[in-house]
Formats: sequence, structure tokens, C-alpha cells
Amino acid sequence: MSFLGLEGKAFAVFGVSNKKSVGFQTGKLLEAEGAQVVYVVHTEARREALRKLLPEAKIELCDVEQPGSASQVAERIAGQFPTLHGFVHSIAFANYSEGAKPFHQTKRGDFLQAVQISCHSLLELSEALRPHLAKDASVVTISISTTTMAAENYGYMAPVKAALDSAVVFLAKSFSAFSEVRFNAVGPGLLKTSSSAGIPGYVESYLFAEQVIPRKRGVEVAEVANTVAFLLSARSSGINGQHLVIDAGMSGNYFDKALVQRALRSD
Repeated sequence: MSFLGLEGKAFAVFGVSNKKSVGFQTGKLLEAEGAQVVYVVHTEARREALRKLLPEAKIELCDVEQPGSASQVAERIAGQFPTLHGFVHSIAFANYSEGAKPFHQTKRGDFLQAVQISCHSLLELSEALRPHLAKDASVVTISISTTTMAAENYGYMAPVKAALDSAVVFLAKSFSAFSEVRFNAVGPGLLKTSSSAGIPGYVESYLFAEQVIPRKRGVEVAEVANTVAFLLSARSSGINGQHLVIDAGMSGNYFDKALVQRALRSD
């Protein structure tokens, strides 16, 4: 038996895009630990692409923008796994089609769409899957390392992720009335994923992050997946309603001597 003790347990992973995504690598890690996994994507094209990578995998569709989609996928998952031991919420979207804009120019429609997809979908999926969750199930969502640093290119998604972090706490509290289901968020630093590639100016920010991180090497998706798997396991039973930062020490190293000297020389 492995340390995590996930053998034979069933999990759903929402928001799988490709083999570089957090969802994909988490699912593969869970399978390697002996767990059963159902992958959930939001389009038929994504399902076909994922099936080429995972021919034997159970793959479901769920477009969280569509009313009723959460309850429908919950029924289909329950048909395969009557008891679910947890799920991963790795769903986010922001409309960057017009490029980076000043925060005060954020459009209402864009903001509300991002909140629905990136935050409220966690509430809808939690409620839809509630009857099928084990009493001590674990739910993990993917947030970001900080929502209080005004990275202008990330824009309104930081406040949306702040709402997601708060939702984790409230879900942990509301589910405690009838279960021991835990809710936690993992907050990675900058990652090399296809989703992040759509953020304006992301490459420059990633290269800067590599310099701030003490080891001078960015956070890897596998490191995030490792943390998610731990939070899904009973080994993390004492962790609930928390936001775990995975940034390889970046947040404690902004005054790195070499970076400070470089900035002063540029002046």
C-alpha cells in the first residue's frame, strides 16, 4: 500500500485540456497510485483529443456555462462510480481577446462570465455531486499563488480567483453540517501550460518569476499535481478550507540581491 492510500478510490478531474495541464497530470498520478479516475472536459473536440492520449480512460463532457450541465454530468459519473472520494476543479476562463486592458475598463459581461466559469462552477459541481461523495471526500480547486499582487496583464482574473479562494472556505463550512468533506485550494506560481499562454505578456512574467524563485527554475506542473494528490488523500485529513501556495519560494525572495542590483543598474 502506498503512502497516500488511494488504491481503489474513485475521483473526477474537471478541466482537463492537454497533457501539460494540471488536470491531466493529476489524473495520471492518481491512476499511478491505484485510483480510478473519470476525466471531464468541456467540448467534444477536447474529448477526442484526450482519448488519443488516454484510449482506455473514462471521459465525460461538461460545459459549466450551460444550465443543468453540473447535475447531468453528476448523474453520469454516479452511474460509473456510486461513491466518489473527491474531485478536482481545474476550470477557469477569462476573455483576453482584446488584450490586456486597465482593470477599471473590465466589461461586465467578461467579469461575470469569468466568475461563473472559474468560481461558481465549483459551487454547482459540489452541490450536484454531494449525494455521491463519500462522507470524508476531498475537493481541490486550482487557484493562483496570490490575488493581492496587481499583475496588470492578469487583470480581472485575480479578483475572480480571490472569490474562488473565499468560496473554498464557505463550502468547507457549509458541508461540515452533514459530512467531513474537505475543500482546499492549491495556488501555483506561474506555470508552463497552454491556458497560461493565452494571458497577455505571460512569457515575460514567467521569465521574471524564474529569476525571483530561489532555485532559479519555475514551478512545474508535476509539483502542483503532487500537492493535489496529497490533498485528495486521507494523509491530509487535518487540512480544510485552506489555500496552499506552490511557488517554490518566490513570494519570499522579491528582494534578491542580484535582482535589486540589476534594477538599480538599469536606472
